[in-house]
Amino acid sequence: MPATVPTLPPPQAHALAAAYDRATATRRLKSLAVAVVIGALVLLAGWIAEIRPAAFAHIANFTDYLAKTIPSISAATPRADIVGWYWDLRHWAALLGETLLMAYLGTLAGAIGGFILCFLASANLIRNPVLRFCTRRYLEFCRTVPDIVFALIFVFAFGLGPMPGVFAIAIHTTGALGKLFAEVVENIDMKPVEGLTATGASWMQQVRFGVLPQVLSNFASYALLRFEINVRGAGVLGFVGAGGIGQEFLVAIRNFYYTDVSAILLMIIGTVILIDLGTEQVRHRLLSQDQRA
Repeated sequence: MPATVPTLPPPQAHALAAAYDRATATRRLKSLAVAVVIGALVLLAGWIAEIRPAAFAHIANFTDYLAKTIPSISAATPRADIVGWYWDLRHWAALLGETLLMAYLGTLAGAIGGFILCFLASANLIRNPVLRFCTRRYLEFCRTVPDIVFALIFVFAFGLGPMPGVFAIAIHTTGALGKLFAEVVENIDMKPVEGLTATGASWMQQVRFGVLPQVLSNFASYALLRFEINVRGAGVLGFVGAGGIGQEFLVAIRNFYYTDVSAILLMIIGTVILIDLGTEQVRHRLLSQDQRA
C-alpha cells in the first residue's frame, strides 16, 4: 500500500504557518537591524578617519610612484639590466639575513616567555585569582604596545642595531603567544590532570604529564605562525633604526631611489612567501599528527 503522509487539521496548520511567518519576519528584522548598525558604523568610521571620495582623485600619484619603481629591462640585455637593478644584492642579502635572525631570536625568546606564563594565566590550572589576573594583564601590556614602540625605546637605550629589534619582537611575541597558549591550555581535557592530582602529583608534574602532551603540537603551530608575522614585523623595525633590511628600505624611499625600493621590496616579499610555504607544511604535519593521536 502506498504510504500516506499525515496532515494536520486546518486550524493547527494555519497556526503553525503563522508562527513560522512570525519567526521568519523577526529574524529578517534582526538581520536588517544588524546591517543598518554595521553600515552606520562604517560611515561613522569613514567620517572620523576623514575618508573622502574626492581624495581618490589623487590615486594617480600612487600609480605614478609604482611606475617609477619598475626598472627598464630591455630584451637585448636582460641579464645586465637585472644585475644593474640588484647592484647591491650582497649587502641587501646580508641585511635580509639579519632581519630573519632578528625574527628568529625574537620569536624563540617570546615563545619561551609565553610558554612559561601561559600556565599561570590559565583558569583551569591556577586557582589564585590575583596571580592569574596579574599574569593576564602583563601579557596584555606586552602585546598591546606596538613592537615598533618597544624598538624605538630600546634604540634610545642601547643604540642602533638589531638588538633593540630582537628585544621588541620578544616582548610583543610573549604577549601574543602567551594569550594563545593560555587559550589552548584552557581547552584541554582535564581528566588526565585530575587523575594525576588524585595520585598526589605536584603542580609541575600535572603540567608536565597531564597538560603538555595535549598542547605541544598546537604550541608549535602557533609559534611557527608567529615567526611568519615577526619576519614581516622585523622588516619594519628598521625604520626606527632597529637593524635589518628595513633601515635600507627606508633610506631608498626617502632618497627616491625608485628601483632600489622595488628590488628590496621584492626580496622581502619573496622571502616571506618562502617562509609561509615552509611553515605551513610544518604546521599541517603537526596538526595532522595531533589529530591522529
